[in-house]
Amino acid sequence: MRDTGPVVNGTTARTARRTTTGTRSAQETARRAWPVRAGLGVLLVVLAVVAVVTGDLGARLLLGALGVLAALRGAVLLRAGAALPGGLAVAEGVAAAVVAVVSAAATAWVLLAGVPLALLAAAAVALARGGTTRRAGSALTVWAVLVTGLLAATAAVVGTDRAAGVATAVAALVTGLAAVPLLVGAAGLRAVAARPVPARPAGCAGCACAAGGCGSA
Repeated sequence: MRDTGPVVNGTTARTARRTTTGTRSAQETARRAWPVRAGLGVLLVVLAVVAVVTGDLGARLLLGALGVLAALRGAVLLRAGAALPGGLAVAEGVAAAVVAVVSAAATAWVLLAGVPLALLAAAAVALARGGTTRRAGSALTVWAVLVTGLLAATAAVVGTDRAAGVATAVAALVTGLAAVPLLVGAAGLRAVAARPVPARPAGCAGCACAAGGCGSA
């Protein structure tokens, strides 16, 4: 009976080497990605807090920063070849940033109209994806309708200035909530980056892998 020991050993060595290489690649990706996600999450939390405690200035900072982030996201989409969504994101982001710089009154109106529209758009996207996100989309739709009704009632009863303040508070809340998955994801990626890389099997230097494995040597 033919001895298959070398072939089995060679297959095992190749599998172990591929596993080790894949683990290292995942760790390198996680090591680069987690600081970015963590930083973005912290930035969103800071923007949410500033928008709530500083009034008109906070609203302008919030709109301007979100506009810049949207423009950057659009640039990434353009580089990936998604011309239409990337171009729209860049245009909307730049417009929001310009409005925030130019006028506090215009910023208030943009938030007053934009918050309900943004919630409805996010709900539509979640509903279109189906699956587990459909429930989130349904909940978001209900929330968007309630927020729209609240803003309309506030504007009718106490004026648009007060309604714009409510819209800013809602936008700050949504921004803060958006930071949660980013921070959780960053923590998970940091844990992946900190895991020890599996050691190579004893006696394996990887010298025969390119030639078909130890069994072919």
